Amino acid sequence: MTTDHITALVTGANRGLGRRFAEQLLERGATVYAAARRPEAIDLPGAIPLQLDITDPESVRRAAETAHDVNVLINNAGVSTRAGLLDGPIDDIRLEMETHYFGTLAMIRAFAPVIERNGGGSILNVLSVLSWAHVPTSGAYAAAKAAGWALTDAVRAELAPRGIHVAALHVGYMDTDMVSYIPADQKTDPAVVAGLALDGLFAGKPEILGDELTRTVKAHLSDAPQ
Repeated sequence: MTTDHITALVTGANRGLGRRFAEQLLERGATVYAAARRPEAIDLPGAIPLQLDITDPESVRRAAETAHDVNVLINNAGVSTRAGLLDGPIDDIRLEMETHYFGTLAMIRAFAPVIERNGGGSILNVLSVLSWAHVPTSGAYAAAKAAGWALTDAVRAELAPRGIHVAALHVGYMDTDMVSYIPADQKTDPAVVAGLALDGLFAGKPEILGDELTRTVKAHLSDAPQ
């Protein structure tokens, strides 16, 4: 697939990594639906703002009807409540799973038929190093991202015969609003991550590792838990 024949939908495109995805897709010549719960927050010249709340089934249905020409889906929208599993608010824990697992699944179920009708294409799920490193301070987030990892691997096998490539991006801390409390020298430029992820997606890679921390954690997955 060449980028000048891409029509992409990026969720959570109003800021952070999602905005970088939308910017770089536009630079590569793609048509881009920039989706957000508040589309008025989208200020990217050339992008098509689209109202979307991935946790709302009706909103997802409307988005699939509107963006009926999509052949690339970037599931980037996310939330971080920093809830622990034992003492965190159960509503926060449910929100993490509703967003990172059920919301991502809803988008895939809605847009897989769209992409297939348009001749095939790609789906990128933005996951995390915490898909693999399950720290108690972000237990809800890690559990939801781990579920997203399993989801990604399963639908990759389901969708391959339908001409749809599914890839996962795993990455650590990026310089975005979501982790503004993390020192800058511990974070990666989201523009660099977006470029790496898009290159990997269009090269047909099933998995993209966005930084050195993630590569190190992946390399030690077979070790005994610490």
